[in-house]
Amino acid sequence: MTELTRAQCLDTPIDQQFTVVIPAAGVGKRMQANCPKQYLKLNGDYLLSHTVKRLLSHPNINQVIIALGAQDQYFADTQLDKLPGVKTVIGGKERVDSVLAGLKALSQQEHSNGHWVLVHDGARPCVKHSDISRLIESCLQQGVGGLLAVPASDTIKLAKSDGCVDKTLDRAVLWQAQTPQMYPTDQLINAIERGLSQELALTDESSAIELAGFSSQLVEGSNDNIKVTRPADLPLAEFILTQQLTEQTQAEQVCE
Repeated sequence: MTELTRAQCLDTPIDQQFTVVIPAAGVGKRMQANCPKQYLKLNGDYLLSHTVKRLLSHPNINQVIIALGAQDQYFADTQLDKLPGVKTVIGGKERVDSVLAGLKALSQQEHSNGHWVLVHDGARPCVKHSDISRLIESCLQQGVGGLLAVPASDTIKLAKSDGCVDKTLDRAVLWQAQTPQMYPTDQLINAIERGLSQELALTDESSAIELAGFSSQLVEGSNDNIKVTRPADLPLAEFILTQQLTEQTQAEQVCE
C-alpha cells in the first residue's frame, strides 16, 4: 500500500485544529502574466483556490487567513470568501509584511495565545496532506517549530559577482526550503517584528526564527510540492495535480 493510500485509510492521530496564513499580496512579476500568479487558472480553477481548498480539506486545518493586496481586483472572482474558515486581511509590500498582518489577525482571536500557526505559499497548490501531517506531528512532538524541506539533489555552485563559479557547496548539508512552515504564533510574531526593526532580510518564516536565535527543524517533504514562480511551472503543477487526483481516487477505492 502506498503512503498516500495509508494516509487516506488511517485517521489522523492529532485532534488539534490549526490556522494557516497565506501571503497573497504579491504580483508575481516573473510569471509575465496579465494578473497576479495566484489568480492564474490551472485545471479549471484558480491557483490560489487549489491551494486554499487543499489546506482546508486537511483534517487538522480549520481556518485559512489570506493576506491580500490593498488594490486586489481578482479575489472576489474566486468566491473563496464564501467557504467556511476563510478570512482575509490586507497584506503589505513584502511577503513578510503580509505574513505579519495575518499573524496579528490570528492573535486577536480567542484561544490563540500559546497556539501554533502554519504559513504556506499561495502558489504551492500541490502540497500533500501526508506531508502537512508529518510537519504538525513533528513540531508538536519535539516542541520545536520547523518547515517542510527537501535535501538538495543537484550539485550546488556558489557564484561570483561576474557569474563565474566561486566554489562548489557540499550538497550533503543543503536543503531546499518549502512551506508550510509551523511555529508558535507568539514566537513567530516576535521574531518577525524583531527582524523588521533591525532591517534584516526575512525571506521566509524560518529565517526570522533563525535570526532571532531559535531553532527550526527540517521535516522532509516531497519534490512535487513545487512553487509556481515561472511560466514553465504552471503546466508542471497541472500535471502534478492530475496525478495526485488519480492516486487519491485509487486510494479511496482501496479503502472502500
